[in-house]
Amino acid sequence: MSVPLLKIGVVLSTMAMITNWMSQTLPSLVGLNTTKLTAATGGTLDRSTGVLPTNPEESWQVYSSAQDSEGRCICTVVAPQQTMCSRDARTKQLRQLLEKVQNMSQSIEVLDRRTQRDLQYVEKMENQMRGLESKFKQVEESHKQHLARQFKAIKAKMEELRPLIPVLEEYKADAKLVLQFKEEVQNLTSVLNELQEEIGAYDYEELQNRVSNLEERLRACMQKLACGKLTGISDPITIKTSGSRFGSWMTDPLAPEGENKVWYMDSYHNNRFVREYKSMADFMNTDNFTSHRLPHPWSGTGQVVYNGSIYFNKYQSHIIIRFDLKTEQILKTRSLDYAGYNNMYHYAWGGHSDIDLMVDENGLWAVYATNQNAGNIVISKLDPNTLQSLQTWNTSYPKRSAGEAFIICGTLYVTNGYSGGTKVHYAYQTNASTYEYIDIPFQNKYSHISMLDYNPKDRALYAWNNGHQILYNVTLFHVIRSDEL
Repeated sequence: MSVPLLKIGVVLSTMAMITNWMSQTLPSLVGLNTTKLTAATGGTLDRSTGVLPTNPEESWQVYSSAQDSEGRCICTVVAPQQTMCSRDARTKQLRQLLEKVQNMSQSIEVLDRRTQRDLQYVEKMENQMRGLESKFKQVEESHKQHLARQFKAIKAKMEELRPLIPVLEEYKADAKLVLQFKEEVQNLTSVLNELQEEIGAYDYEELQNRVSNLEERLRACMQKLACGKLTGISDPITIKTSGSRFGSWMTDPLAPEGENKVWYMDSYHNNRFVREYKSMADFMNTDNFTSHRLPHPWSGTGQVVYNGSIYFNKYQSHIIIRFDLKTEQILKTRSLDYAGYNNMYHYAWGGHSDIDLMVDENGLWAVYATNQNAGNIVISKLDPNTLQSLQTWNTSYPKRSAGEAFIICGTLYVTNGYSGGTKVHYAYQTNASTYEYIDIPFQNKYSHISMLDYNPKDRALYAWNNGHQILYNVTLFHVIRSDEL
């Protein structure tokens, strides 16, 4: 802020010029021409070097003038002797002029003090403004994301105040303008003080870390909420009655948003035609469908549609096939080593149900039995692209004693039968490699269940019950574990 200092310098220079003018002009105004003064020795001296009056008894004489370090005029005047007539016109005029000079000197002194005070005030304001700008930059750089709106308002206020500074510099004598500016600065200071108190009360970097941590915990919590322990199964909802006594139907849990196609496969062997319905409404109310012909007949009712492909067990083999429903081509074929087939280790109802493919929140699974595990259920987690077994668990539950089975959140649930009164009474947790016996009622409305699979997208069980396509809603108990508790 160099401009205010320059302008105040101009004021001081102006004061010096006024006093200089007075020292030079005053003698001529009263008839004292001091261009050359006669010294006591009869000679003459220039006024800048100082002279003595030739005749001190005649009149007042100015014999010296100078300028001090602050630019003020200093005059030396020799008064006439007291015997001089006090009523002399020039004396009276000089006296009046001297009074005016004294008044002007006092006014100039007041103006000087006032100017000095204004200069100090402007310098103080300059320091404050620089401090505010520095603090604002620091706050703006450190907390842009948290206080953007407040900082923008403060910045706009600063821009509004900035034009007032040159106005203040040009009109320092205008007390009202100075007062208005002072009030504006006080308001801004109050806002900044409140902001500083707020900043001092909270460590926003710490808050940001806490918010990020909370978001991660909530995201993890939502992921955990997607899974849970089965605690109840609703009454059955009959969607449609069609087909033979045995079969399977399903939807794709990874279907694009807004797509709800239904896939329908009647019978458990010697069939290779899959029906595609555009929607659940079409499946329920019409017979409008598209038919897909598989390259091989399927075995059992353990087929599943997952991410646009149908996975099925090739008839009379332990081969699993991945078939793309759009291109109608086989994408992958792989043998499920040691798995029993051709009614060796079927469910209690039979029907070549040796290999049951399932899908849950964790992906693709295969449930079967082997000689190595004495005909008890084996669970394998499969890679949906390569069909390679990623991990395998051997249970102690006989496959032929199971009515049907399904997987929810990595836990295999087994029913105790397929006809009459049934219940879910066995659960094997793959994440802990443990099992337990449970008692969850399960209404078998049409007395013969040949297919039971869980869909993680719908949170429902799809069932084929004696020629009826059924849905069951499930109740899951969510346990949220926190490391901090």
